[in-house]
Amino acid sequence: MTKIKLCGLSRPCDIEAVNRLKPEYIGFVFAIKSKRFVPYDTAHKLKSMLDKDIKAVGVFVDESEENVAMLLNKGTIDIAQLHGNEDESYIGRLRALTPKPIIKAFKVTSEEDVKKADLSSADYVLLDSGAGTGMTFNWEFIKGIKRPYFLAGGLDPLNVSHAVKALNPFAVDVSSGIETDGLKDEQKMTDFVSNVRKES
Repeated sequence: MTKIKLCGLSRPCDIEAVNRLKPEYIGFVFAIKSKRFVPYDTAHKLKSMLDKDIKAVGVFVDESEENVAMLLNKGTIDIAQLHGNEDESYIGRLRALTPKPIIKAFKVTSEEDVKKADLSSADYVLLDSGAGTGMTFNWEFIKGIKRPYFLAGGLDPLNVSHAVKALNPFAVDVSSGIETDGLKDEQKMTDFVSNVRKES
C-alpha cells in the first residue's frame, strides 16, 4: 500500500485534520526561505498534538547537522528530510549524531539523477521536480529505480490516483496540491488521502 506524506503543516487545525485522516507521515518545513517555514518551538507544540502513529518529518535545506540531530533527538521530529546540497559525508556526520531515519531529496531531470538516488546511503529517497516547485517531472525517468521512494512534485487530489497506479511508489508527498490561498485545505487533504487509498 502506498504511504502518504502531507507536508508543510503549520497550524493546530492542520494537525487536527491529519489526526482524523491518519497519513503515515506529515512534514514541518524548517527552510527559512519557504513560505511554509515553521519555527522549531511551533513545530514542537504541533508535534505534541500529533497522533502517535503519524511520523513527523522535518524538511531542511543545508541546515547544520547539529540542529537537525537536536530536533530528532529531542522528539520534535521523527525523520529528517534533506532538501539541499547535503552529500554523503553530510549524511555520515548526521548519522554519528543520531540514529533516526534520513530521507534525501533528489531533483529529477534525467535518468542520471535517479541513478544517484539509487546509490544514496539515506534510509529513503524522495524524487521531486525541484525544491517545492509544485510541478510534476517526467515519470519515465524513474521506471528503472531499484529502491523504494517518496514521489513528490506537482501531486494533487486529481492526479495522485494515476501516479499510484502507474508507479506504485513507496509513498506520495504533497504540499501545494492540498492548499487553497497558501493554506492547507481540509477538503483537498481528505480527497488526496481518499484517492491514494482507493488505488493502494
